[in-house]
Amino acid sequence: HVQLVESGGGSVQAGGSLRLSCAASGYTYSGYSGKCVGWFRQAPGKERERVADISGGGVTSTADSVMGRFTISRDNARNTVYLQMNSLKPEDTGMYYCVAGNTWWCGARIADFPYWGQGTQVTVS
Repeated sequence: HVQLVESGGGSVQAGGSLRLSCAASGYTYSGYSGKCVGWFRQAPGKERERVADISGGGVTSTADSVMGRFTISRDNARNTVYLQMNSLKPEDTGMYYCVAGNTWWCGARIADFPYWGQGTQVTVS
């Protein structure tokens, strides 16, 4: 049973930085390294949106709204994915969710990510 646990959220002033981490468990040997993982977020009153993802081969994709400010990376030895967030803006405020798929490549739909963490709150003022 795959489980995802996020950490690293908090409150920062605009222009600041945060680094989110997501540790995965429940994968069989080398199972994590071959799967797409990523991050979604949801602001109050808005729909969930994809922030960034990284394929099993390390190919990254980042939403236009955070391009140049957020960087996604993964450490397969630790079954962990990171989201480095720099130059944070108030509109980045929201709950950030770690997600994982069942394929090497990353899909574009929420349905392509069957595994979700509980979320970590990011507040930018």
